[in-house]
Amino acid sequence: MSRRVLVVDDSPSVRRMVALTLKGAGYDVTEAGDGQDALDRVAAGPFDAILTDQNMPRMDGLTFIREFRKRPDAKAVPIVFLSTENEGALKDSAREAGATGWMTKPFDQAKLLTVMSRLVGA
Repeated sequence: MSRRVLVVDDSPSVRRMVALTLKGAGYDVTEAGDGQDALDRVAAGPFDAILTDQNMPRMDGLTFIREFRKRPDAKAVPIVFLSTENEGALKDSAREAGATGWMTKPFDQAKLLTVMSRLVGA
């Protein structure tokens, strides 16, 4: 059974690159354009992992993580924060919100697959 991953980013090109990388490794990928879209998608079915950007319209990544973590079925779902920003305060905020890990954009495809494999397998 393939692992379901939700990719949340307002940039269609970033979503497409992440999705192609993950699909090529056998993951089932769903895309969302912002945090609100992502909340709608998680309500429709469970995911094995989530990758989210920070700066998005309607709902940013930190708010999405906080809202998602309120769900009873969300506690064990790993969330990787994927951002162009690399400041310590934002990393701390992401961890406090419930992020499991952090990757900086632009990302290395091999590293993304390594991180995902460690979190949920393929």
